[in-house]
Amino acid sequence: MANRMTINYEKKPCYDIVFAGDFSLLAEELAGLGASQRRVAVICDSNTEKLFGQEVVEILEKGCKKVILHAFPAGEANKTLDTVKEIYKTLIEEKFDRKDLLVALGGGVVGDITGYAAATYLRGVDFIQIPTTLIAQSDSSIGGKTGVDFDGYKNMVGAFYMPKLVYMNAGVLKKLDDRQFYAGFAEVMKHGLIRDTAFYEWLLDHMYEIHERDPEVCEEMVMRSCGIKKLVVEKDPKEQGDRALLNFGHTIGHAIEKAKHFEMLHGECIALGMVAAAYISWKHESLSMDEYYEVRDMFVPFNLPISIDDIDPEEILALTKSDKKMEAGQIRFVLLKKVGKAFVDKTVTDAEILEAVKEIYFSDEDMRE
Repeated sequence: MANRMTINYEKKPCYDIVFAGDFSLLAEELAGLGASQRRVAVICDSNTEKLFGQEVVEILEKGCKKVILHAFPAGEANKTLDTVKEIYKTLIEEKFDRKDLLVALGGGVVGDITGYAAATYLRGVDFIQIPTTLIAQSDSSIGGKTGVDFDGYKNMVGAFYMPKLVYMNAGVLKKLDDRQFYAGFAEVMKHGLIRDTAFYEWLLDHMYEIHERDPEVCEEMVMRSCGIKKLVVEKDPKEQGDRALLNFGHTIGHAIEKAKHFEMLHGECIALGMVAAAYISWKHESLSMDEYYEVRDMFVPFNLPISIDDIDPEEILALTKSDKKMEAGQIRFVLLKKVGKAFVDKTVTDAEILEAVKEIYFSDEDMRE
């Protein structure tokens, strides 16, 4: 028996999140969406195709009118309009219409791309999310944000478009390599830092089980993380207010991600961005010095970086100016009042951002010292 969570949009039930331990309930869930009369396109990347593509297609073929699979090369570098164009081409050639269905099978890149293709193909077709990474299960598959990068700038083209279902198979987390798993954990930690002190402490208390990827602990971790995001996105579905809190660590994190040409994983960059944001929070006297160092050091046991070399702090500052969270030329920067309580601040200066980047910058001179 799967657990369920309903996400509301404009105070009305919009879609369910189903928490399961495998893919066995997938056909039943799609039957509830009328899949027997619909063509289904499973969209995945080259990694997910190898791991889960055939299994999911075979399950869906039992209850759908027709199932096709479209895979594109894995990696953030392919989160582009060109990749969406290839999806459009496949859908047109297969004569998909507005009554058909797209399935996003993969991590955050797959989910964002598939959602954007669904939002724009024939002015909107239904889609569902089957997230297969921790970062997608705990964060990006929920809330209806879709989009692509443009010339390397993160998520500059997109739309708010809600899925019809999110199907979480906790069993897939066992197949993630360590780096991917811990990168995803950065977004889990973020939810505790911005909204829920008790959840943050629970994560620390269950550190061993998380390292072991204990199935029950991982499922509870994902459910609690989703519950926090549910509260935020239901209150502010289109990021006019509180939803901006979910961007904690993302302004500097996205800049690092671009500066490093996406060689680092998204969660790794966001961890660095959160350390920098916590530092600014300390300098603004929102956090005490001890609280800042506690936040910073808690990333270390979860194999996430708290410093970085081979960057130019001035370049990072310049790249923050292209952040989509700019408002009237001023960055809406998310800071912490304490662990579990975040707020949006519009007074953070360039000098403060540069100082924070230098705080996480580990130069050759530091190594010589």
